[in-house]
Amino acid sequence: MSGPAPSGPLISGGNIGGLYTDPQSSCPHMALSDTAIRKAKPAEKTQRLFDGGGMYLEISPSGGKWWRLKYRFGGKEKRLSQGTYPDTSLSDARNRRDAARKLLAAGADPGQQRKAEKAAGADRAANSFEVVAREWLAVKQPEWTPGQFAKERDRLENHAFPRIGALPVANIGVAEIRPLLMHLVKQSHIEQSHRLRHQLSRVFRFEVATERASRDPAADLRDTLPARQPKNHPTITDPAQVGELMRAIEGFTGTFSVQCALKLAPLWFCRPGEIRMAEWVHFDLESENPSYTVPPVNRKLKKAAKENPQTPSHVVPLSRQALEILRELHPLTGHGRYLFPGARDPKRHMSDGAVNAALAHLGYKGIITGHGFRHMARTLLGEMGWSAEALERQLSHKEPGVAGVYNKAQHLPERRKIMQAWADYLDGLRVGGQVIAFKNQRS
Repeated sequence: MSGPAPSGPLISGGNIGGLYTDPQSSCPHMALSDTAIRKAKPAEKTQRLFDGGGMYLEISPSGGKWWRLKYRFGGKEKRLSQGTYPDTSLSDARNRRDAARKLLAAGADPGQQRKAEKAAGADRAANSFEVVAREWLAVKQPEWTPGQFAKERDRLENHAFPRIGALPVANIGVAEIRPLLMHLVKQSHIEQSHRLRHQLSRVFRFEVATERASRDPAADLRDTLPARQPKNHPTITDPAQVGELMRAIEGFTGTFSVQCALKLAPLWFCRPGEIRMAEWVHFDLESENPSYTVPPVNRKLKKAAKENPQTPSHVVPLSRQALEILRELHPLTGHGRYLFPGARDPKRHMSDGAVNAALAHLGYKGIITGHGFRHMARTLLGEMGWSAEALERQLSHKEPGVAGVYNKAQHLPERRKIMQAWADYLDGLRVGGQVIAFKNQRS
């Protein structure tokens, strides 16, 4: 750094062309060597070993060795640090001195130049992609559930930060972003590549809004990615095959709690999370209309809706068959919080892969998933003639458009009939392969 000369009885030299000469003589002094530097020992007072061109090695009484350059600019004496020895070798120090002399010859102050470079470096670091992206994550975090926040953060940490995180946002363009996306495409992660591009675009729009970037280069890459492949959860809609599946579930030989979850999944056709996170306090097993009330926090909603006290719960009417399963399960897990406690930690709910792992154990991997029971029920119940509105409410789907804003009808009486009729239908398929059409049985 530039600054005033240190205090003490130090010797200074003459001035030639803005740089100091050796103070001991008007003639050029013999240049330093690595051997001389290594042999130099600290003394009671600070020493200076001059190399020429205004550069010298300063040796403190404690033994520290600093390269410094003494020069004059604008009529003032200044010093500039050139590094420490041996981290900065004699050769490197001379190269830095020569670069400073070129700046002086061009009429520039090397000390001010260094300050400007440091400021520019700090600005680039403060506006690196990772720094700004984490700002964006912090802004969006209140809008997201913890799970959603983790997904957004992990996608950036895994796929963006390692490659472009340290780059200034102003220096990032299509050439820097496209390899990130193509890497995912080559691994056949087409959906992930689209999600990453969309996320990068959101970060760049944030950068534009906060005046750290002038445009969104990720938007230019929309048409470079392969089309998304339609993703449907595997399911079964053939009644005969549904009967086979019900018999396979009945014969499941895993833990009793997992078997109960397997049996309830097709009866309720809830979202998988609404099954594994179910708590006993959410159930009314004794009233005239027994039900499972799914609280907003367990529903598939945005964070604001989950936390809004006006958001209604979702009601799952319980059929006789579901009640029987729950009453058999209660002696096993009813003393705890969850219907299906975790195998390793009973204070936590069942893992999100338990039902799918059980289906895979039964030989149904890739044929149906826990979410596939929803497709199964919606398809077959729709073919039986049940009201589409009632079915959509039972699936906890919001009616689209303006109608969804004003239509708050829950159709609970019809949904109770649907859930019992569906349970009876599955029983018929399971017991004897009997295919019963419940069409027009809503009265």
